Amino acid sequence: KIIFICNPNNPTGTIVNKEAVDKFMKQIPNDIIVVFDEAYYDYVENNNYTSGLSYILEGKNVIILRTFSKIAGIAGVRIGCGIAKPGLIDYLRRVVNPFTTNRLAQVAALASLDDEEHRRKVLSSNKEGKKYLYRELKKLELFYVPTETNFIFIDVKEDSEVIFNKLLKKGVIIRPGKLYGCSNFIRVTIGTPYENKKFIQAIREIKNVG
Repeated sequence: KIIFICNPNNPTGTIVNKEAVDKFMKQIPNDIIVVFDEAYYDYVENNNYTSGLSYILEGKNVIILRTFSKIAGIAGVRIGCGIAKPGLIDYLRRVVNPFTTNRLAQVAALASLDDEEHRRKVLSSNKEGKKYLYRELKKLELFYVPTETNFIFIDVKEDSEVIFNKLLKKGVIIRPGKLYGCSNFIRVTIGTPYENKKFIQAIREIKNVG
């Protein structure tokens, strides 16, 4: 049996805090595998967040999933990684398909691990973009879920598919919340200053505000 925990969560951008994760892990029997999806782990600013890595170091049956598509910015080469204790990795190797990644993707992923300057720039840009979008969304009186990722979950107060199509016509692509069972919410990636301003301008026009 396997339990999946998306932390930080997609699409809300929220986290399960350390106390809650610790309490949960203490109740898990040894024959259960817990998988932590930590695709957005790098963006977390909350000090009460914990990675699943500590449980692996304790010898627990835990697998961490991470990607190089987010902060590393190499989504085009389609590569990620899994972290677990040797015994679990051995089982995974027995069933994994051969040639799942190419040499270019592997080289790019390894290089990204050493690129601290890029990481700092991305985190700084994301932090500033988040502040800007929070401020503008408050002006528009649109509720949003405070995020620990590089996207924001926003209540647009109407059918998200309708908003999606209207934004698309203005050259802005977002993720409609209907995909997640939240029909009035949209998920918006925090982009460059230009992209963030373009989104706000587009949503202003759609909502006939300002």
